[in-house]
Amino acid sequence: MPIDILETKKKPIYSISPDLRSYLSRFQRERDLPVSYCRLLQWSESMPLYDKNGEETLWNTVIYPREDMDQLNRALTEIYALLKTEGDLSYVDNLYVDRVDYCTFGNSNPFRVRIVNTHNENQDYYYIKKADASRVYGLELEHLLSPNRMHYYTNDDTLVEEHIVGIPGDIFIRDWLHNPNFKQVRLAKELVKFNERCFVRLLGDMRSYNFVVELTPDFEEIQIRLRAMDFDQQSYSGRKNFYLPQFFKDNNKLVTFCLKELDYQTSRQYQREEHAVIYRRIQLGLIRIKQIIECMCSDRIAPDENVAMLREALAEHYGNTDFLQCSSMGQLVRKSIETIYFSKGKK
Repeated sequence: MPIDILETKKKPIYSISPDLRSYLSRFQRERDLPVSYCRLLQWSESMPLYDKNGEETLWNTVIYPREDMDQLNRALTEIYALLKTEGDLSYVDNLYVDRVDYCTFGNSNPFRVRIVNTHNENQDYYYIKKADASRVYGLELEHLLSPNRMHYYTNDDTLVEEHIVGIPGDIFIRDWLHNPNFKQVRLAKELVKFNERCFVRLLGDMRSYNFVVELTPDFEEIQIRLRAMDFDQQSYSGRKNFYLPQFFKDNNKLVTFCLKELDYQTSRQYQREEHAVIYRRIQLGLIRIKQIIECMCSDRIAPDENVAMLREALAEHYGNTDFLQCSSMGQLVRKSIETIYFSKGKK
C-alpha cells in the first residue's frame, strides 16, 4: 500500500550519546567548529526566498546584525574550508558568504550557507543543522555501505554537512523521467538497487524530494545513480514499507516505470548485485562498521513500540525469527546486514 505524506509524523531529535561521540572523535568526524547551530538562530531579520520562477520556497533568507557579519563571514568560510580542504585556510580570502537561508520545513530546520569564489563567482553550498543521532547514524552508514562518500562534521549539538549534488527526485520525475538521452533500463536498474540499499540499512522516508539523481556521461551512455540526501529517518519508523521507496505515493511514476522496463527475474538479479556490493564494502570496512553498529545497538533512536512493530515485520519478511530477539533499532540494522553477510558464506 502506498504511504501518504500525511502519515509521517515529525520525528524527535535524539542527542548524540557518549559512545557515538567517542566513535566520531576516533574517526575524525568530531571537530571544533567556529560557529554553532544555536548561534545562527540569532538573526535580526528574515525574508522569504523565491525560486527562479518567482515561486516561494520553503526557505527564508536570514540577515544578521551588521556588527556580527565580519566575524560570521570568516567563521562560515572556515567551515567550508574544513569540508573541502581539511581546514587549509590559505584560500578563504577568496571566498565570501553570499547568503544564509533557513528552512522552515522538516525535522532538522537546517541553515544553508551559499559560498561564492570572488575570482570566478562560482558558488557552492553546505548545511548547518542541529545534531541528531539518527541523522549521524544515517550519514555514517551511507558513507560505509553505499557507493557515496559523505563529508560531515559534528561539534557538541551542531552538525555540518557538505551539499549533495544532483537533480531532486521530484524534479527528475517531472522533467527527466522520459528523457530520450539516456537508456531507460539503466534508470530502472538503479531504482531497484537504491530501493534495496535503503531497505537493507533501514533508511526510511525516501520519497522523491528526499533523494537526488546523479547523471554522469560515459563514453557511450549516461550513467545514473540515486543518492539519499535526507537521513533524519534512519531506523525510526515501525513500518516496514517506510524503508522501501517503492511504497511512497510520490514515487508511483518511478514504480510504474520499473514495472514496464524490468521483469521479476531481472529485478531479483539487480537486488543480488547490490547485496554483493554491500558485502564487499563490509569486508573493506568491517572493523569500523562493527563499531558504528555497536554504538547504534546500545542507543535509543526510536520508541520501543516502533522497534517491536518493525522486528515482527522483518521476521516475517525474511522468515527469520532471530529478528524477534532484537530490542533496539541498531540490533535490527545489524541483523538485516547479517542476512547479506552470512548469505555469502562468511560466518
